[in-house]
Amino acid sequence: MAGRLTVCPTPIGNLGDISERVRTALADADVVACEDTRRTGLLYEKLGLDAPRLMSNHEGNEDDRALQLAQAIERGARVALISDAGTPAISDPGYPLIRICIERNLDIEVLPGPSAIVTALVASGLPVARWRFEGFLPRRAGELERLLQSMDTVVAFESPRRLPASLRALAALAPDRPAAICRELTKLHEEVVRGTLAELSRRFRGDVKGEIVVVIAPSRKRAAAPDTAFAVDALRRLVQAGARPRAAAGVVAALTGTRPNELYRELTGREPRQ
Repeated sequence: MAGRLTVCPTPIGNLGDISERVRTALADADVVACEDTRRTGLLYEKLGLDAPRLMSNHEGNEDDRALQLAQAIERGARVALISDAGTPAISDPGYPLIRICIERNLDIEVLPGPSAIVTALVASGLPVARWRFEGFLPRRAGELERLLQSMDTVVAFESPRRLPASLRALAALAPDRPAAICRELTKLHEEVVRGTLAELSRRFRGDVKGEIVVVIAPSRKRAAAPDTAFAVDALRRLVQAGARPRAAAGVVAALTGTRPNELYRELTGREPRQ
């Protein structure tokens, strides 16, 4: 009998959000790959199901575990992949197992379900046509500045301990940028606070508790177009000083955001050899 990997999203807070398909997959599984076997055991208990074999699959062992689980599927096992909350492989373990199953042409079924990322994005009230997920907010000011230059709505996780400092840093760079802090989504103390980054920085000055998602509106400033004329002039000067045209075009393009082939064409009047 052919085995199968079933990717099972689990509730991010409210147990009522588990789907009937996920419940069935967990009930039918021979093996469950999970971050924390104790938490998964409690989940089975709350669902009134008998737990099958539970195998830990976390950041520290998932590369080795992926091979073991794939071999079990090849032997006919029905493996359910879950994380502690939300959708596996999205800032949670699971990607190595999914990849090795694809490489071995094993049957994979991905079930839809809860995601703190999408829930926060919609709850924020910010533009949803184009958005990007950043994982956890970066720590360095330069990386935060790059993030704020995005023309897409940005969604990111943040730890309660780091949230006040991160908001201060973001507010210093873009105080009037609309944003939202989504805390404890779907849980008893769910909270969605919307405002500018400066307002949110003042609101979240002290201790914060719970799981947190930060959503930041896109930048309205478009990046300036590269100055091609300046780049061609710089390239010409380098070539006159003895540089080889193709190599120099690559260097100038990297420094100015232009295209090396375009610079070479403007300088020489001919297409570069491939």
